[in-house]
Amino acid sequence: MKTIDKIPTSKIQRASKLFQTGAKVGVNYLKYYGDKIVTSEIDAKKRLNQNNAEDIYDGLKNLKGSALKVAQMLSMDKSILPQAYVEKFSLSQFSVPPLSPPLVIRSFKKYFGKHPNEIFDTFDATSVNAASIGQVHQAQKNGIKLAVKIQYPGVAESISSDLSMVKPIAIKMFNLKGENSGKYFKEIEDKLIEETNYTLEVEQSKIVVEACKHIPNLEFPKYYEELSSERIITMDWMEGEHLSEFTAHNKNPELSNQLGQALWDFYMYQIHHLRKVHADPHPGNFLISKKGTLIAIDFGCMKEVPEEFYIPYFELANKESINNKAIFKEKMYELEILRKEDSPEEIEFFTKMFHEMLSLFTQPFHSETFDFSDPIFFEKIATLGEKFSKDKELRKMNGNRGSKHFIYINRTFFGLFNLMFDLKAKEVKINNFKSYQ
Repeated sequence: MKTIDKIPTSKIQRASKLFQTGAKVGVNYLKYYGDKIVTSEIDAKKRLNQNNAEDIYDGLKNLKGSALKVAQMLSMDKSILPQAYVEKFSLSQFSVPPLSPPLVIRSFKKYFGKHPNEIFDTFDATSVNAASIGQVHQAQKNGIKLAVKIQYPGVAESISSDLSMVKPIAIKMFNLKGENSGKYFKEIEDKLIEETNYTLEVEQSKIVVEACKHIPNLEFPKYYEELSSERIITMDWMEGEHLSEFTAHNKNPELSNQLGQALWDFYMYQIHHLRKVHADPHPGNFLISKKGTLIAIDFGCMKEVPEEFYIPYFELANKESINNKAIFKEKMYELEILRKEDSPEEIEFFTKMFHEMLSLFTQPFHSETFDFSDPIFFEKIATLGEKFSKDKELRKMNGNRGSKHFIYINRTFFGLFNLMFDLKAKEVKINNFKSYQ
């Protein structure tokens, strides 16, 4: 794979790169309008999506950081984007152009104050894995095989400026209106800043590992604080396939259930016992070992679940609450989905909309076991998402809805559901985590 010798770090450089990408998208639309005249609408739209996905990803992959992280987040929810975007943006999870070896060495010396060969017995300056915020290298010290994650230069410093460029697009896409919309962007900015703090990630990783190490069929690497810094993390090298690679060939239903149960228990235990959850459940953050265990390898994005959000959120997931109009509406207000200043029309519209959504999304919590391999369940989710994306009435409403905590908690569940579907886990015990109390 071609390597990168330089990453645009200034606001002007990054804005210029995004402008160039936008110009390419504009050309694609001109081609699309001409294409519709000589071919079918379906074929023309398919080519438009493929061309746009490729040009947008090619632009973002060289920027790295927040811009590429947004693409990664979108690729996790297969019901939002056309398939061409999902396939291309999914590459951001663990397969993007890495930094060149000379830039790696310069970055390591800047972050650690020493050449990597002064720290490790061996260090491979060629990356084995590159994602949105950092890339991973193999090293050895005292006979132990290690993974060394190095953050891309300028990523932490460009978060605010990147988001300020993306903000107008997001406001239009999600129909955000009113002065309170800023809380959502602040939540994303704060989380991205946390993700670039590798000292915090090591601390969080050690806490999660200690708390969840008793869950069966789940493994974690050991983290080395003395070999880590604010922009470098050193951990054990873990052998295994990325989850998406494993699911592409796995035909063992028992193993699917075993891994699915471990993954589900891992998330439910964090949410209900730690009240803090790994909010980045994409395939690049999980490996499958040869002995059939799930390995969690990245804890940069951890979301705290405050009590005032946790209680109404999971009360609303109860079937009894969904079917009780008074309780349902009460929880909608507690979660800031409905507001006191809403008009009767807005209250009626959003109550009906969220009742339909939650009646579907919360189905896994309404039984003792759930079949996450059921394509009908996920087809219903995709259909519902498409329905609301085309709802003209919804576009007239203020989309500024819900607590800021929804952003990462919903992202967690969308990502988790998709991973469970990829694993084809059939007989998952929903409340199994309670046995680990």
